[in-house]
Amino acid sequence: MPAPDRIIRLNTVLARTGLSRSTIYRKMAEGTFPAQFRISTNGTGWKESDINRWVENPAKWRPEEEAGDGR
Repeated sequence: MPAPDRIIRLNTVLARTGLSRSTIYRKMAEGTFPAQFRISTNGTGWKESDINRWVENPAKWRPEEEAGDGR
């Protein structure tokens, strides 16, 4: 049984990727980094699996719905 997908916050994403905050938001706007989603009124997070996929291959990362069968 696979482990549930955790929600991670910005500080964890910064540490895992080595990117700056501004670079993360720029890459999200370009569509080359996983999008965050709202987890509360004032909080956002990322799915850990999305960040892990990006870290594995940042140059070829695409959102799952665009990745298709060729992942």
